[in-house]
Amino acid sequence: MTTEDGKVVVAEDLTKVYGSGDTEVVALAGVTTAFDRDRFTAIMGPSGSGKSTLMHILAGLDTPTAGTVILDGIEITGLDDGALTRLRRDKLGFVFQFFNLLPVLTAEENLVLPLSIAGRRPDQEWVDQLILTVGLEDRRTHRPSELSGGQQQRVAVARALVSKPAVVFADEPTGNLDSKASADVLDLLRRAVDEFDQTVVMVTHDPVAAAHADRLITLRDGRIVHDGAPGGADDVIELMKQLD
Repeated sequence: MTTEDGKVVVAEDLTKVYGSGDTEVVALAGVTTAFDRDRFTAIMGPSGSGKSTLMHILAGLDTPTAGTVILDGIEITGLDDGALTRLRRDKLGFVFQFFNLLPVLTAEENLVLPLSIAGRRPDQEWVDQLILTVGLEDRRTHRPSELSGGQQQRVAVARALVSKPAVVFADEPTGNLDSKASADVLDLLRRAVDEFDQTVVMVTHDPVAAAHADRLITLRDGRIVHDGAPGGADDVIELMKQLD
């Protein structure tokens, strides 16, 4: 089941408030947006703008104070912890700033871990294709300590794709990488959309990263203030200057 009009995620009037009284912080102030399938969306904004809060709510990692999220046809805001865990396992892929690879497992074992946890048998042809795509054919039996940061993040991207999820959420995926490794990871996410019909939603502070996306959503003070094509990195830098 899909959401209406090919939207894979629909967020309606999301509000998130932390604390109360004098310590109350409004992280999101009525955000409504939707995400098309097979598209790459970047989310940017100044520190404290609500961008990470928005992504965590869209991915079922946090709950809104008010509002709803429909993900791949399922309203997730009312699900209990068990149902949310299953939904994240079955429908979502995650790439974080820190690679979150298990040190005792090889690159290939880390890659197929989401399937192992779900009790699903890996499609070896797909696994082989992913390893080829991320350029780690000669590293599949290496443990994380034997891989560079860029190689570890490429394993993490492949791991996010292995279950063919409805959406991949990437939270500052290049935040720990040098410019060459960052470019490799961004190219991978772009290829995932273009070649594997994947949907990617990425939070970033990097204008170069945002320029890889089809769409840029910008937040300030918990509200969307821009939503459109990102243009080049210089265009993104200019847009961000206007928000400061």
